[in-house]
Amino acid sequence: MSHGAREIRSWGETFRLWLHPGAVAMLFLGFAAGIPILLIFSTLSVWLIEAGVERSAVTFFSWAALGYSFKFLWAPIVDLLPLPFLTRMLGRRRAWLLVAQLLVIAAILTMASVDPAQGSVHLTLMALAAVLLGFSSATQDIVIDAYRIERGEESLQALFASMYIAGYRMGMLVAGAGSLFLADYLAGGATGYSYAVWRTTYTIMAAVMGCGVVTTLCIGEPVPSTFNRHSYTTFEYLRFLAVFAVTVAAFALTFFYAGAGLFHKLSLSFLAGEGAFASFIVEVLRFFIAIGVAAGVAWMTAATGLADKKMVAQAYFAPVRDFFLRNGGKAAILILLLVAIYRLSDVVLGVVSNVFYLDMGFSKTAIAGITKSFGLAMILAGGFLGGVLTARFGVPKILFLGAVLSAATNLLFMLLAGTGADIAMLTVVIGADNLSAGIATTAFIAFLSSLTSVSFTAVQYAIFSSLMTLLPKVIGGYSGTMVSAFGYGNFFLATALMGIPVLFLIIWVQRLHSPEEGR
Repeated sequence: MSHGAREIRSWGETFRLWLHPGAVAMLFLGFAAGIPILLIFSTLSVWLIEAGVERSAVTFFSWAALGYSFKFLWAPIVDLLPLPFLTRMLGRRRAWLLVAQLLVIAAILTMASVDPAQGSVHLTLMALAAVLLGFSSATQDIVIDAYRIERGEESLQALFASMYIAGYRMGMLVAGAGSLFLADYLAGGATGYSYAVWRTTYTIMAAVMGCGVVTTLCIGEPVPSTFNRHSYTTFEYLRFLAVFAVTVAAFALTFFYAGAGLFHKLSLSFLAGEGAFASFIVEVLRFFIAIGVAAGVAWMTAATGLADKKMVAQAYFAPVRDFFLRNGGKAAILILLLVAIYRLSDVVLGVVSNVFYLDMGFSKTAIAGITKSFGLAMILAGGFLGGVLTARFGVPKILFLGAVLSAATNLLFMLLAGTGADIAMLTVVIGADNLSAGIATTAFIAFLSSLTSVSFTAVQYAIFSSLMTLLPKVIGGYSGTMVSAFGYGNFFLATALMGIPVLFLIIWVQRLHSPEEGR
């Protein structure tokens, strides 16, 4: 956030920016990014339930999406490693984007070829395909985020973000509600499970992903991504990949196996009787122990010469060092704190929103109709509005406005809690909440983009995007407990108050932070 005066565009100039080639590209890339996630979550869950898979097993498939949470672990691979032939032909970003999209398509087609009703072997194959889909989709997100930041100057980032969000939501709509409507249509009114229906549905979803492939082949390579910071031999790249594989294996084994057994016993021995808080402490300890083990393994492999020390430092430590050097220690810490809590009030409320609607007496049909269709339209409108306002007035003002609106609209839920099952009030609340969420998200993504150096685009943005959901998700896990203790009215007031520290942080960061030209 710069201190100096900023040229304000006219409204005509602002709206003409929607025709920018980069903005159009982000719409289609966002659409491709929105397709995979619901094919792992809600749509796949419906398929598995229809196939007779136990609900306890169905929930395990959500682990396939862990790649979205831990994508910062392999973002350095995307930033550092060239792909044979493809990087030379397409450029660094487009080459990785094409490979990620082809892997997404391959994973969806693999899922389509497996009938989970045929037994445990087929269910295992489905799980492996879902993991591949989560990994390849998260990789696609890494590359698209890097491409978006490198494709245009900072003043265009809000516009690009709004187009990306619009495309992403449309992709989710197609993969979610669209795939379910398609499955019903293919069933022809027949009831019961039909593997052929789901096979065709997922095959069509794989074909829809072709939109992303075509876009990747048509767009240009961003100029910054052609800058090669270092040149390594093929053998050095292979050694680096070996370190990465060993490090990830150490993290996974520690977190999922050794950590689980150790900390389960620890929770029983020392944290018995603390309930949800004990579970939270255990999971946090497991995560940081796993990170520590992985870092130790990476250091040992580099120290023993398995990988080039400078290469490992360039991939994992240089992006963090660059961020702190560019912003200064105090400002960097405050920025990271702002990233961690900016969406706190929205996410914490969102965890219990559907439960709240049901408790108020709204029917499932009313909830689905208003939250999904009308709510989606308002999110898209908020995203476009946020892009226009940010492009004209700058990131700091709209970032602050988004934070104010996000906190203020939570107070509307207090009114809804008092009025009961009033459809008109529900429409107003959901409309205002989603509109403000669209504005806030667009400005926030533009803010994160402005923090990212083009020398470490993929890694730094992956760290930011992981950090921005970590604390809200952890606290969101206690939403139900807070509602039981305080009631809905006081809970919604508390979520609104969570937004007040964000406002002070934005002002504080604005005074301290002035990004360098060209990032």
